[in-house]
Amino acid sequence: MPTPTTATPAATTGTKATTGPSGPVTHTVLADTPVGPLTLVAHGEALSGLYMTDQRHRPPQETFGTPADTDEPPFAVAIAQLRAYFRGELTTFDLPFALHGTPFQRRVWAALRTIPYGETISYGQLAARLGAPNASRAVGLANGRNPIGIIVPCHRVVGANGSLTGYGGGLDRKRRLLTFERAADGLFPPDDCA
Repeated sequence: MPTPTTATPAATTGTKATTGPSGPVTHTVLADTPVGPLTLVAHGEALSGLYMTDQRHRPPQETFGTPADTDEPPFAVAIAQLRAYFRGELTTFDLPFALHGTPFQRRVWAALRTIPYGETISYGQLAARLGAPNASRAVGLANGRNPIGIIVPCHRVVGANGSLTGYGGGLDRKRRLLTFERAADGLFPPDDCA
C-alpha cells in the first residue's frame, strides 16, 4: 500500500476557508464512492458542500445551483483528493472551500479539521478545545450541520464513552469511515462491516 500523504495541489497553498459566497453556485455528483454518491457544491471556485444520499440536514437540491463538469474548479481537485483518500493514499485534504454558518459553527468546523486522521475525540473534548467545556451539546449540533462532510471530518467525533453517536450521513457510514481510517491495509471496509 502506498504511504498516505497530505495533498498540496499546485493551485493552492493551503486549505482556504472563506465565509461568504463568491461566484455562481454549481454542483456535480461523484457517483462511485465507497459511501455512495456524493454531491459536491461550490460557490465560485470554493467547495461549499459535500452531501451524502439521505443525509440529515441536506439542503434542498434546488439550492445546489447549476450542474457543472467534474473537471471544473474546484471539483477536479476535490474529486482527485477524495479518490486518493478512499484509496488510503491521502490523510489531509487541501483545497479551497467556503464554510457558510454562524461564527460558532465555523469555530467548531475549524476545530474538526485539527482532529488527526484515524483518531477520534468526544463532543466534550471538542468543546473544551474551543474553551467552552459546558457546550458539548452546542458542539454536537454544529457538528451535525457541517456542510462539507468527510473533508471537514465530523465523523471523527464520538460520544464520551467512545460510542458512535449521531452522524448526518448515518451511523453505518460513520462506522465505515472510522474503520477505514484505522485500518493498516488502506482498504475500505465492505458494506456489511457492521
